Amino acid sequence: MGEQLTALDATFLELEEADLSAHMHIGAVMIFAPDGAPSISAVVAELAHRLDALPRYRQHLSQPRTGGLSWPSWENGSVFEIRDHVHRARLPAPGGRRELLDWAGRYFGERLDRSRPLWELVVVEGLEGGRWALASKTHHCMVDGVGSVDASTLLFDTEPGGGPPAEPEQHASAIPPPEIPAGRSSLDVVTGGLAGMARLPIDAGRAGLGMVGAGIDIARHPRRGIDALRRSRRMAELLVQDEINAAPRSSINVPIGGHRRLAVVTLPIDELKAIKNGLGGKLNDVVLAASAGGLRALLLARGETPPDAGLRAMVPVDIRSDSERLALGNKISSLFVELPVAEPDPLRRYRLQTSASASHKGSGQAVGSRALIDFTAHAPPVLHSFLARSMYATRLFNLTITNVPGPPRPLYAFGSQAEEVWPIVPLAAEHAVGIAILSYAGRVCFCVNVDADTVPDLEVLRAGIEDSIAELADLAAAESAR
Repeated sequence: MGEQLTALDATFLELEEADLSAHMHIGAVMIFAPDGAPSISAVVAELAHRLDALPRYRQHLSQPRTGGLSWPSWENGSVFEIRDHVHRARLPAPGGRRELLDWAGRYFGERLDRSRPLWELVVVEGLEGGRWALASKTHHCMVDGVGSVDASTLLFDTEPGGGPPAEPEQHASAIPPPEIPAGRSSLDVVTGGLAGMARLPIDAGRAGLGMVGAGIDIARHPRRGIDALRRSRRMAELLVQDEINAAPRSSINVPIGGHRRLAVVTLPIDELKAIKNGLGGKLNDVVLAASAGGLRALLLARGETPPDAGLRAMVPVDIRSDSERLALGNKISSLFVELPVAEPDPLRRYRLQTSASASHKGSGQAVGSRALIDFTAHAPPVLHSFLARSMYATRLFNLTITNVPGPPRPLYAFGSQAEEVWPIVPLAAEHAVGIAILSYAGRVCFCVNVDADTVPDLEVLRAGIEDSIAELADLAAAESAR
């Protein structure tokens, strides 16, 4: 039997099953210099070498849906054809930015086929100036944003000439196999869902004995007890926030459809660093403040009063160790950060943003979020779906903003340099807006993914982010000139 999905990995399958509007794949559009697009045969041949380092990309789910007696597992199929996952597309003339964005919106509005390994790659031709693009789509149950960027360094070259792929390194698995407690067989672990519910009275007794053992362990190692209490307290604070201090109602939190539209803002990373250096804070504060400015513009254009408490963004946090840099699977927690969209003054808004980020970072919120994820993992698959939906409910956050550090050096594929990378963040049910930010080779891209049906005014949001960055740049320059 193959390696089972973790409860967190399975969450992204459950979110799709609960709502047809949710597409839980991540991806990117990489635009390459005009050196000629590769043929499908060339892409297939190159991937055949590279995928040895990523065996997960050859595996499929043991069952297409969750909710049975156990989580699905990753299985090796009797037949795997790379050609089934590599496609070609051509943009209509003139092949400009608008045409590529329109095509990408349609492409990322289509779900992956769960009967196959959950990834695709499309060679896009017809870009103006002889350029071409690669669009990648990978299901979130396989990788998180940081993991997918790390994996791309195996699929692409760091030099124009490329060369034979290096022997795959041995990396620690991000999805450790389940431990089998003493006195239980592997079958018990596999069928632990409904069977586990039947054993609840017995397990409760065992849990009591386990608590005694844990108490002895804590007495021997007091720091472990302190850590457990800290995690429990942070989880309780997160639950109270959801029930008492819920995210505000907003027009970006409505039932959505299955179609997507994209918009991008790209600029040199040095411009964001200049804002950080002039106004203080961190690069992530600049990213969040620019997003807040764009969202404020969107709400005002809709005649909506921005909520005084601000919109609440879920900001994923990477918790990988160095040894897990290239391991697949999801190793993330979350911070929930308020975006001060009600503040009209851009400098005051930036100060509020840096303050909010600092307070959340020191609050241990990521610890509570991770503890909640770990807690729900103990629920049997037949019940976990309800808990998964609650973790992505609009009561907890209004939108996702993810900031991923990409490769600092240029990447190449088939001799062509990647000039831009547009990252894609998925939309959960009733979340009409998502913003992904990725730094790559000295530039930063804000890629806004929205529901096409409920956000016809996407350009207002895109322009608002751009204008907010310009405002902050002017303020930082004035501050530095003093």
